[in-house]
Amino acid sequence: MGPLNAVLFEPVGCLAEFPPEPFHEIAVKLYGRKGKPSRSASRTYWHLLNLMQAAGNESIEALEVEAVDGAILYGDVLPALAELKAIGVKLLIASSLSNAALARFLAKCCPHDFDGVWNRDNASGIKAAPLRAALDHASLEAGQAMFLTDTAEGLKVAESVGVNSILMMNDPDESQRLAMLNPGGGIVSLHELPDFIRLLRAQGRCMPDCSI
Repeated sequence: MGPLNAVLFEPVGCLAEFPPEPFHEIAVKLYGRKGKPSRSASRTYWHLLNLMQAAGNESIEALEVEAVDGAILYGDVLPALAELKAIGVKLLIASSLSNAALARFLAKCCPHDFDGVWNRDNASGIKAAPLRAALDHASLEAGQAMFLTDTAEGLKVAESVGVNSILMMNDPDESQRLAMLNPGGGIVSLHELPDFIRLLRAQGRCMPDCSI
């Protein structure tokens, strides 16, 4: 296994705060979902992905773009991405959003030159498929990369692919519950990520042997 030198990002919940309502509306209109939307866009989004996976229906671009238009990029994202790039970390988008929604997000919210951008269209699938495509095209072993996520479903997907999971601790109560699922580590801000990777490199350690 080579050194840890790549980070995979799902924008929803890890790069920006999205509104949950458009994702919930997709679930209501296409899959008959009832009830009120969760306050967490990430949980609503990953639940929607489960519905999509079961039904095989992915024609939801317009409402995804609506969600993107309501997204607010976290203030620490661009400085952290620039610092990670400066220390030679490959930065890859691996998202289950459509190509149209993801392109809108990058143009509107996150003007960074990523090393690869994968979505459900060019990866031909959702959840694990974009992660595998990102790894394959960057010639990376799974153990050389980490995947940021703030949901239980995201942690499960990371485990299924074999990448190291890093819990984005956006909600203290939810993060305490998710910590019981044994992610590889956890951060409360992307500002922490460059120093974490520097520490791993300095110690010559890989994620399975580390904790934050």
